[in-house]
Amino acid sequence: MGLDLRPHNHLQHYDMLKDMWVSLAPMPTPRYAATSFLRGSKIYVLGGRQSKYAVNAFEVFDIETRSWTKFPNIPYKRAFSSFVTLDNHLYSLGGLRQGRLYRQPKFLRTMDVFDMEQGGWLKMERSFFLKKRRADFVAGSLSGRVIVAGGLGNQPTVLETAEAFHPGKNKWEILPAMPTPRCACSSIVVKNCLLAVGGVNQGLSDAVEALCVSDS
Repeated sequence: MGLDLRPHNHLQHYDMLKDMWVSLAPMPTPRYAATSFLRGSKIYVLGGRQSKYAVNAFEVFDIETRSWTKFPNIPYKRAFSSFVTLDNHLYSLGGLRQGRLYRQPKFLRTMDVFDMEQGGWLKMERSFFLKKRRADFVAGSLSGRVIVAGGLGNQPTVLETAEAFHPGKNKWEILPAMPTPRCACSSIVVKNCLLAVGGVNQGLSDAVEALCVSDS
């Protein structure tokens, strides 16, 4: 997003040998606050916002051909959702529904699943949805499970709860609560542990905590 608050569609990569930035094909959908991840030779870009409104665009950049491909849109427009890849599936989790068609913002339990091999979104029953409505939370995959923790919800304080979805059992399991409840964290999976770094709880937090999940 630029100084004029308009979303940008820039894509650039840094050439370490030449010590310079190189422009690549622009994104088909300009946006900010999108989620991106690398899988093989492709960069997947999902969601994001234009102005204060969420977009449901799903686009993939092929590093080898240097071209974009539009994938089927995320089923529902929502901001501050999280995305997790596990095996051949991409999970779109929770978020905040707001703006335009909706009078009041609403936190969601929604879970949508994209089949990476078939190239389409699967129809999910409500029984597969998150137990807790949440947005702007930590998420990752550990030991064959989809993990979510913290974030914002319907309660007046930041969420401390954590839960895990087990695809083999098709159900959510309760996990130990976050020692320091937070939203807006950075996160990374290292050695079968999900690290939550920084974030916000009333004020800025410098907490660094890890959730480790065993195969059992």
